[in-house]
Amino acid sequence: MNKSLLKFITDFGPLLIFFVVYYKGGKDLTVAIPPLIVATLFSVLIIYWMEKKIPYLPLTGGILITIFGGLTLYFNNPIFIYLKPTIINIIFALILILGKKFFQKNFLKTLLQNSIQLSEEGWDKLNLRWSLFFIFLAILNELVWRTQTEAVWVNFKVWGILPLTFFFTALQIPLINKFKI
Repeated sequence: MNKSLLKFITDFGPLLIFFVVYYKGGKDLTVAIPPLIVATLFSVLIIYWMEKKIPYLPLTGGILITIFGGLTLYFNNPIFIYLKPTIINIIFALILILGKKFFQKNFLKTLLQNSIQLSEEGWDKLNLRWSLFFIFLAILNELVWRTQTEAVWVNFKVWGILPLTFFFTALQIPLINKFKI
């Protein structure tokens, strides 16, 4: 199997499994969360097997899904799974902001420098934009889960956040081209 296809499947497969099981299981989070946890942890193992290193972002996501999904199941309260996207986006924003401010380390550059070559000014601008985007996603998730039905939130999580992220990423192309070295 093509490595990039396998990477795509490991990135988005668990979310798709969650969505399908949620709707096939009668729109029940308690039915959809266990397959999500298992698929996410399995994806982390596949990425580790492919790359022979610990995949920190998928691992962080897997840990948070396991914790918040487990809390949702244990307490039979969906608030925990609703909060997971908010918390993970805030964590990512804080890592980018605080890394640059207090450690003089641009973690976005560390993560992407093998794929993209930018000037320091370009990395700083891209870092700020992604920080603000993560904050935007956290706020948007809060607005959706607090004002909409569970089914709307599930659809937003699957069909809203992902396209927004792709669209935002595409909007960064002019900045990347401007500061490419």
